[in-house]
Amino acid sequence: MRNAAVERTTKETEIFVAVDLDGGNISIDTGIGFFDHMLTALAMHSGIALTVRAKGDLHVDCHHTVEDVGIVLGQALSKALGDKSGIMRYGSFFIPMDEALAFASIDISGRPFLVFNAQMPQATVGTFDCCMTEEFFRALAFNAGITLHIKSEYGANSHHIIEAIFKAVAHALKCAVKRNDDGKTLSTKGVL
Repeated sequence: MRNAAVERTTKETEIFVAVDLDGGNISIDTGIGFFDHMLTALAMHSGIALTVRAKGDLHVDCHHTVEDVGIVLGQALSKALGDKSGIMRYGSFFIPMDEALAFASIDISGRPFLVFNAQMPQATVGTFDCCMTEEFFRALAFNAGITLHIKSEYGANSHHIIEAIFKAVAHALKCAVKRNDDGKTLSTKGVL
């Protein structure tokens, strides 16, 4: 299967996300320019086709839209991964972005967890609140059922730090969702 689409509507947001783990088109529109840029980078560098359409209460701030996109993207990834058999399961990657360096490590385990260690020197990038980076990845990890560790090693520019994080997660995800050689579940339990 390796593809899925999920819709979620609340009083704060209307979100549609479609993914295909084996690639394809990328189309992102959340109403938050920098977030669109980061989601495009996530899709491009992971090799995952991604469509995101989001309408949210941006007159309040970006919080609900960013977090809810994370929720729905996580749900779509979980659905596309199915029983998680036949994948490499793990992925880790470092990404430099000018003066910034970020690391991400993923275990598609069915056990959601997030460790996020990154300081943002500037509070905003465009209309994106930098603190929402952690909220997005928490929503994604918990709804996808993955363990995700993110660390910014260093950096002076929040744009560069966040972009390095998104690209590190993308490359780690690309490794983790890659098909394994025997199609089996990579677990001593036999299931994930």
